[in-house]
Amino acid sequence: MRVILASGSAIRRKLMTDAGLEFGVISKPVDEGAIKEAMLSENARFRDIADALAEAKAMRVSLMEPGLVIGADQIMVMDDKLFDKPENIEEARERLKLMRGKTHFLIGAVVMCEGGVPVWRHIARTKLTMRKFSDEFLEDYLLKEGELVTKSVGAYRFEGLGAQLFSKVEGDFFSILGLSLLPVMDYLRTRGAIAS
Repeated sequence: MRVILASGSAIRRKLMTDAGLEFGVISKPVDEGAIKEAMLSENARFRDIADALAEAKAMRVSLMEPGLVIGADQIMVMDDKLFDKPENIEEARERLKLMRGKTHFLIGAVVMCEGGVPVWRHIARTKLTMRKFSDEFLEDYLLKEGELVTKSVGAYRFEGLGAQLFSKVEGDFFSILGLSLLPVMDYLRTRGAIAS
């Protein structure tokens, strides 16, 4: 069975590749900002926003391509507020200062579509607490990571230097990186897309 990842995310591709999965990548842009804005104006739950974003990505490709299409998205919530990716290093600096010593949540959704219809979905919620790092550490971190801090909503690569920002984490490692890999593989096995 053909499996397609409907995501431009390098880390999601790497997770699936490292797990030995065979898949193609076809990413079609969706207006994430409009989806978030509309749902926030309706007081939608954060988990439903993540789910809608993942479904929109999978559906966009599934309407045009045969096979199982995997859409994934992740949002960050802190102090009951949803955050987007920082636009530049200065915004990342301010974001990390705000997050320092506090707990935030990553809510990740994965939706699989087939023939333009959602056939499976999964929501993961992870809880992360940043340590009270020094300003000197922060500046060194930003210097070493550079523009990479604008590629994730929390301004960190948890699989890399970003791990040094944290004092406590509760949740699945793969989900923190943006794809709940184990449940995804479980479903692919039930469909015969990978060996069981």
